[in-house]
Amino acid sequence: MATETASYGEWHSPIDGADVARKQVGLAFPVIDAAGVWWQESRPEEGGRIAVVRQGPDGTGTKHDLLPMPWNARTRVHEYGGKSYLPLPDGFVFANFDDQRLYRCLASETPTPAALTPAPQGEAADRFADFVLPPDGDELWCVRERHGADGRITRAIVAVPLDGSGAGDPAAIRVLVSGSDFYAYPAPSPDGTRLAWICWDHPLMPWDGTELRVAALDGGGPVSDKSQQQLIMGCDTESVLAPVWRDDRSLYVISDRSGWWNLYVADLLAFPRALCPREEEFTSPLWQLGLSPYAVLGDGRLAVAYGTGETRLGVLDPDSGRLTDLDLPYQVFVSGVSAAGQTVATIAGGPAVPTTVIGVEVPSAGDQGFVPPGGTGSGNARVRELSRSAGSLPDPAYLPVPRAARLTGPSGSVVHAIVYPPANPAFRGPEGERPPHIVWVHGGPTSQVVPRLDLEKAFFTSRGIGIIDVNYGGSSGYGRAYRERLRGQWGIVDVADAMTAALALAESGEADGKRLGIRGGSAGGWTALAAVTSGIGVLGGPNGGVFAAVASYFGVADLRGFAEHTHDFESRYLDGLIGPLPECDALYTERAPVGHVNDATCPVLLLQGLDDPVVPPAQSESIAADLAAHGIPYAYITFEGESHGFRKAENIVASLEAELSFYGQIMGFTPPGVPPVPLC
Repeated sequence: MATETASYGEWHSPIDGADVARKQVGLAFPVIDAAGVWWQESRPEEGGRIAVVRQGPDGTGTKHDLLPMPWNARTRVHEYGGKSYLPLPDGFVFANFDDQRLYRCLASETPTPAALTPAPQGEAADRFADFVLPPDGDELWCVRERHGADGRITRAIVAVPLDGSGAGDPAAIRVLVSGSDFYAYPAPSPDGTRLAWICWDHPLMPWDGTELRVAALDGGGPVSDKSQQQLIMGCDTESVLAPVWRDDRSLYVISDRSGWWNLYVADLLAFPRALCPREEEFTSPLWQLGLSPYAVLGDGRLAVAYGTGETRLGVLDPDSGRLTDLDLPYQVFVSGVSAAGQTVATIAGGPAVPTTVIGVEVPSAGDQGFVPPGGTGSGNARVRELSRSAGSLPDPAYLPVPRAARLTGPSGSVVHAIVYPPANPAFRGPEGERPPHIVWVHGGPTSQVVPRLDLEKAFFTSRGIGIIDVNYGGSSGYGRAYRERLRGQWGIVDVADAMTAALALAESGEADGKRLGIRGGSAGGWTALAAVTSGIGVLGGPNGGVFAAVASYFGVADLRGFAEHTHDFESRYLDGLIGPLPECDALYTERAPVGHVNDATCPVLLLQGLDDPVVPPAQSESIAADLAAHGIPYAYITFEGESHGFRKAENIVASLEAELSFYGQIMGFTPPGVPPVPLC
């Protein structure tokens, strides 16, 4: 192939916005049982709805869509939702997005969902998530989030009858546990006499401090009195997650009491014991309910996904503490682990492999001579790919090859990042020209980016625009101390780390220091906006700033407004990130992008869903007004019917093309085939 010379940003690419949207199918929450492997799929081309899918038990059968349109299996608990279905022996249960009721589908060619919970008295008044089937199988136990007419939000663990009696009689739904602000991971003991769960209260977030509690179930009223509950592990400074009963008197559980989320055995009558202590993470922050980060195999060992920058799938012997990695062709394992016998279902991927539902057959503990009869992997496991998020991919030469970067911040602290350089076999940049680079700031802020194939990144890199994905201080995946670098420092540490990553590439000659941009969504949008309005972010670059352009996807701009008007789950999040109100009111004003737009603020692109309950449109509107008042070029684009994150294919396309056009106008290139976005 002949190589053509063209300015960075003006390269022709076979990857367009429609490709990104079409292949941005989300795969999540795998479960394996006797009927096969189940998972949920979010589909941009179907308006962003979530479907429930199952493939046969041998992994070779037909993939079945179990939930026809317009049904949408999406729970709104905590607004971030999570696992929205549960397989049953004769069908499955799911939470429907429109009314948030639970429905039961029996196994049939044309399932007709039957309601299990009452019709809401107000908009999605009751919401349900984190489903589990108790031993008797007559009820579904789960977390219920109730939105009262007075605006008060309460949560409890409840038992929903599977016979449908709760649909017409709300009293048929029993409350099992109440009294805490938040609940997760309801886990009935094998004999059904006890219930374990995770709980926490405002102002904590579940990565700050949670408790593992157990109570005896005697068929009486709800266990709301904590004197009736046994505290097993956890406190305000220990995050405990994912309990699974080992037997009737002990549980497996994950805790970060060592500074890292590691696995423990917690006995009801003894101190917890670490199974395999190491400076690696065995789970991720609890943003969505229903995630199972490990699973018990038929031989008693545990299938675990763990690591730091990259993750591995391994097998942990809880008796010896021995951890053995499975030799598999993936670098990232996400969205949970499930097991039936010696077969594991999970979701994996890597820099060149799209997110994929896989089934892994693990040899039993005594089968040392196992040789796989087929599939990929080698020696100790056989893997089958069941479903890929992308059915076809561009030529690999158009996909960026990421590399991990370990940088040093101004205070000497470590900054983790992943660099995605421009990649296009048909083009090269002019001699002496360096490519523009965009710093991507993940949301959360307690989240993490990992090196996996992402056509959204390739949309930019195949056009000659590099990307620096930053795991700034406060990110997960590197232990509790790294997460807590952001405590009280949001808008300072994250901004400094983003600047460190951008300037490091410019100083090395890899990036054009005058064409550095920054983009982020939600909390990442906050960091992007803060980087061009705060004192730390406007020093040292073109026109006094490091960054030449900002793209904010539903970013936080007004801290006090966010604290007062966001949803309940994050309503006290800023207590830890900034400080409690009213004591820290001055800090909320000092750090907010709103009120600090200045002559050094660069042009800004604002993209906002009009139905966003997490970061409402008022946040983008406030910073847009500030930009207009100071004469800073900007564009404000809204999307009807979109919430916190864009799900519809047409809006994914429109937002990507607007972002590319915006960078071109600011950085001095004309991307071919993309309509210009008007700037105010």
